[in-house]
Amino acid sequence: MSLEKKYAKEIKQILAKYPPEHKRSAVMPLLYLAQREAGYINKEAMKEIAHLLDITETDVASIVGFYTLYHDRKAGKYRMQVCTDLPCALRGADEFLDKLCGNLGIKVGETTEDGLVTVESVMCLAACDRAPMFQTQGPDGIKYHEYMTVDRTMELIEALKGVKE
Repeated sequence: MSLEKKYAKEIKQILAKYPPEHKRSAVMPLLYLAQREAGYINKEAMKEIAHLLDITETDVASIVGFYTLYHDRKAGKYRMQVCTDLPCALRGADEFLDKLCGNLGIKVGETTEDGLVTVESVMCLAACDRAPMFQTQGPDGIKYHEYMTVDRTMELIEALKGVKE
């Protein structure tokens, strides 16, 4: 079902907050609306949002791709997003990410076999001096983890296995 049909009232309320000539500014709340239900934004939703705002699908996709809080595909219960931007890389983020994925038996961008964790590489989580660091996104919100080691991260993942929704 399309966003317009399913969330007509909410879309109308979102668009009413912006002057018609600046309706493209509604892209962020519309993306949030699209992502709220499934945990990611599919191509059909991006296309529909582009149509609603008279912008291109590329414009919408670029916003989804830029922000770490928007996702264009399904993932595990928890997204573990490791910052690998240059300052974090200089503090060992790449090696941390490689070892973490090795311990989990997955590659970057993949989800563990039990569906618990998806590990992603992202750019700039604004904690350069505390790398290796990552954020987890899950049912309990977003949490930052700084000065991490692979051992401490594996302990965290074990603890997540016991978290009930």
